[in-house]
Amino acid sequence: MRLHVLRHAEAEDLSPTGRDADRRLTDAGRRRMKAVARSIARMEPEYDAILISPLVRSRQSAEPVAEACGFRGEMTETRSLLPNADPEEILRELAHLGAQSILLVGHQPHLGRLLGRLVSGRRDVEIPMKKAGLAELSTGSDPALERAELKFYLPPKLLEDLGPRRGAGRAPAS
Repeated sequence: MRLHVLRHAEAEDLSPTGRDADRRLTDAGRRRMKAVARSIARMEPEYDAILISPLVRSRQSAEPVAEACGFRGEMTETRSLLPNADPEEILRELAHLGAQSILLVGHQPHLGRLLGRLVSGRRDVEIPMKKAGLAELSTGSDPALERAELKFYLPPKLLEDLGPRRGAGRAPAS
């Protein structure tokens, strides 16, 4: 299984409703996610599934990635990606999903604990992620049973730098 783990981009400090679940991406967060999405698309992930937390900022972070990657399915909301969820919950869900290439979009501290659990096999290890940072892991069909191999972790600034520039195209043939 190829697993991409993405932390949501910068979100507003307080939503108009006052509810944390309703916090939206800031303008800067939306711009950053578009740039990050272009970089992710260059990796040609061909996602079978995209799982997001029920929080607005998670969906808003996943949408540009889904669009850039040509994902045609429905994104799946799951409470197992909420900020304080137990990483074991999403591992169980992944084992039953039957997908080979998956994008998870969520929050700290959950994603840090999930990465630590996947890489070390232990529950007490955390690998914090920056907002709009991306990790790729390779694991078997049941990630709860074995350690995953961390292929890379890319912070958002590097992802932005790796992506194609807007308006940049190929040089005309001579």
